[in-house]
Amino acid sequence: MSLLTAQNLSRSFGPVDVFEGISLSIPHNARIAIVGSNGVGKTTLLRILAGEDEPTEGSVFRSRGLRVGYLPQAAVRVSDGTLWSSCVLAFEELLSLEDELRQLEIQMQDPACDPEVLIRYGKLQHQFDLKGGYTYSNRIQHTLTGLGFDESDYERPLQQLSGGQRTRARLARILLEDPDILFLDEPSNHLDINAVEWLEAYLRDWNGAVVIVSHDRYFLDQTARVIWEMTPALEVYRGNYSAYLHQRQERYTRRLAEYEAQTEYIEKQEDYIRKNLGSQNTNQARGRQRRLERLLQDSRLTAPKTHTRPMHLRLKTVGRSGDLVLRTYDLQVGYEDEGRPLFTSPDLVLERSECVALIGPNGAGKTTFLKTILGQIPAYSGKTQLGASLKVGYFAQAHEDLDPTNDLIQEINTVAPNMLPAEARNYLARYGFQGEQVFDRVATLSGGERGRLALAKLALSDANLLLLDEPTNHLDLPTQEVLQNVLSEYPGTILLVSHDRYLIDALATQIWDLLPTQESLRVYKGSYSEYKEFLANRNKPDPGTARVAEHHDPTEKKPASKGLSRNQRQQLQKKIAALETKVHAAETEKATWEAQLASPPADSHQLQKITEAYQAVSLRLEELLSEWERLAKTLHEDEIQPKPFKSGG
Repeated sequence: MSLLTAQNLSRSFGPVDVFEGISLSIPHNARIAIVGSNGVGKTTLLRILAGEDEPTEGSVFRSRGLRVGYLPQAAVRVSDGTLWSSCVLAFEELLSLEDELRQLEIQMQDPACDPEVLIRYGKLQHQFDLKGGYTYSNRIQHTLTGLGFDESDYERPLQQLSGGQRTRARLARILLEDPDILFLDEPSNHLDINAVEWLEAYLRDWNGAVVIVSHDRYFLDQTARVIWEMTPALEVYRGNYSAYLHQRQERYTRRLAEYEAQTEYIEKQEDYIRKNLGSQNTNQARGRQRRLERLLQDSRLTAPKTHTRPMHLRLKTVGRSGDLVLRTYDLQVGYEDEGRPLFTSPDLVLERSECVALIGPNGAGKTTFLKTILGQIPAYSGKTQLGASLKVGYFAQAHEDLDPTNDLIQEINTVAPNMLPAEARNYLARYGFQGEQVFDRVATLSGGERGRLALAKLALSDANLLLLDEPTNHLDLPTQEVLQNVLSEYPGTILLVSHDRYLIDALATQIWDLLPTQESLRVYKGSYSEYKEFLANRNKPDPGTARVAEHHDPTEKKPASKGLSRNQRQQLQKKIAALETKVHAAETEKATWEAQLASPPADSHQLQKITEAYQAVSLRLEELLSEWERLAKTLHEDEIQPKPFKSGG
C-alpha cells in the first residue's frame, strides 16, 4: 500500500495551466526526485503533495496518520526562541514524559510514597528509554553539526539567523521530527559540500520516503532511485540522475524511430490510395483508407520533443595565453583590518588549459581568494602573479557586476557597446530572453535569469582565463548541462568556485580545498572523484599545517575482489530484464485503472471492483519495483568492485 497516491492532478493560476492530468503514487521507503525546466511546476506539485496547496482538479489520498515533513525553497518564517529550543520542540512527547518523570521523582522522595508511584515511574522510565529520551540531545547536536552549525549558534535567536541559516534550522527540525515522508525543495541550496554529503548519508539511512526537487545533480545521483521528469506531463525513469540521462536519450531515440516508421507507413498508404482510387484496385484502396483513418484518429504518433537547449552559449578566447597562468608566493588571504588571515596558501601554480576547482565551506574565503587574484582586494601578505597575454573573465556569485537600473540591452552594451539593439535582441534570445523581456530592468530578474544574463556577458568577453564563482547557482538542470558541455570544450583556463560536485567532477584537473579549521589550503592534482578516494584512504594532514597532497595514481593496483561470475551476471541481467517487462505491464494496467477512477462509474459495486483492482496492481507494482531495485543494486555493486588485475600478452 502506498503512503500517498494522487489522481488526475491539475493546477492553474488564473488562465495559466501549470500542469494537468498527473497521477502518481509514493511507496514506502521511496527515493524520488522531481526534475524539469524552471517554471514547469515542480515546486507547485511538491506543495500539493505536502498539503501546502490544493490542486485545481484531482485528488490526493494519504494513508491514515501520515506524518509529513516539508522544506520550502524560500527562507522560512520563524517564531521566537533559539536554534536549540526550536529543535527540542521536535521531541514534545519525550519532553512530556520527562516532565512527568521529574514530578514522580519528587513524590518518590516522600518515605510514605504510594508503591503505585514507583510502578508508574518504572513504566515511564522504560518508555522514555525506548523512545530515545536519553539520547535526543545527542541527536540534536549531531544534526545541527552535520548541517553546518557549531555550538556558538545553539543559543542564537532564530530571528537573528540569515535566510539560509533559517532554512537549515527548519531542515534540522524536520529531520528530528522523523516524518513518514520528507518533501524537500532544493535542500542543498544553503549547504556547503560537507553538509550536503552529511545529508546524503543521513537520507541513505532514512526509514521513510523522500521526494526531492533539486538542481544538484550529484546530490540526485547519491539519493534518488526514481526520477519524475515534468515536461509538464510526468515521465517516470528508474535509477538516479545519471541513469535518467541515459534512459531519457534511449527513450527519445526509440520514440523518434517509432514516429518516423509510422510517418513513412502513412505516406506509403496515402500514396497507394491516391494512385488506386478509381482504378481496378479501388476496393483495396478504400479498405486501406478506412484503416488509415482509424490509425490517424486513434493511434497517430506525434514527434517526440527534443530536450531543447534553454540557451546557446559559446565561449571563445581572444588568443592563446602563456603557459603559466597564475603563480602565488607566500600568499595569505584575508582582510588587514581583521587582524588575521582567513587562510595560508602553499605556493600555487596554474597552467594553461587547466581547470582548478576551489572548494570549501561557506565563509572559508573562496570568493575573497578570487577577488585577491583579480586585484580587487590586496593580499593579506605575499603576492599573486598572473601570466602573460591574459584576458580575464569574471562570473560573480552575487552578480554585483550587473547594474540593477539597466535593462537587458543596456547591460549587454556595457561589454559590447557597438552591438545594435536588433543584434542585442537576437543575442539575448539565445539565452532565453524573448520579446519585450529585453527591456526589463535587471533588478526585476530572478536568480536564474541573472545567471543567464551574466553568462551572456561573459561569452562576449573573449577571455582566456575564466574565474567562475558558483556559475550554476539558480540555473535549472537543462541549463546546467549546457554550461557543463560548453566549459568542457573551452580552450582556455578555468578557476572554478563551486558546490556543484557534478560540474567539478566533470571539469577539474586540480582540487584546491580550503580547510578553515586549519586556516590552510590543500592542493590535489587530479579529479574530484580521485580526491574523494584519496581522502577516504589517507590520513588527513596534521592540524595547523599547509601541505600539498600527493597525487593519487589511478593506475595503482587494487586488491582483487571476488565478484559475480560471467554466468551469474548473465542470469542476473536476464532476471532484471524480465522484471522490467513485468513492471511495464503492471504500470500499463495501473494506468488503465487510474483512467477509470478518474471518471468513476455510477454503480458503486463496479467502482469497488475497480478500486480493488487498482490497489492490487499497485501493491504488485511495488513488490516488482522492490525486487528490481534489489537485483539492480546487486549488479551495480558488482560493477563497481575492483576487479583482479590482468596483464597483457
